[in-house]
Amino acid sequence: QVQLVESGGGLVQPGGSLRLSCVASGNIDSIDSMGWYRQTPGQQRELITAFRSDGSINSANSVKGRFTISRDSAKNTVYLQMNSLKPEDTGLYYCRARTYVAAYRDYWGQGTQVTVSS
Repeated sequence: QVQLVESGGGLVQPGGSLRLSCVASGNIDSIDSMGWYRQTPGQQRELITAFRSDGSINSANSVKGRFTISRDSAKNTVYLQMNSLKPEDTGLYYCRARTYVAAYRDYWGQGTQVTVSS
């Protein structure tokens, strides 16, 4: 199993920045890919940006040029740097780890709230 803990959310004004962190623990070696997702009320959870298993990055068009995913393997941590934030970026941000041990399985963190408002 893998445990994920997100942090770094908060209230920020439009145009501001935040950095989210996701620390993974447990069976780290089973992790195939990790990424960030966002959910807003009444909507499905959507991909923001994620590392694919080959290390390449997949990002939503709405965040390209503004959000950057990175990782520190020594700390088992994935980051989401969010710049030029817009009110429509508001939502609950989740970290997801996809593991592979005979079969794929997804693990999610508890989520961290990001609110962009003046």
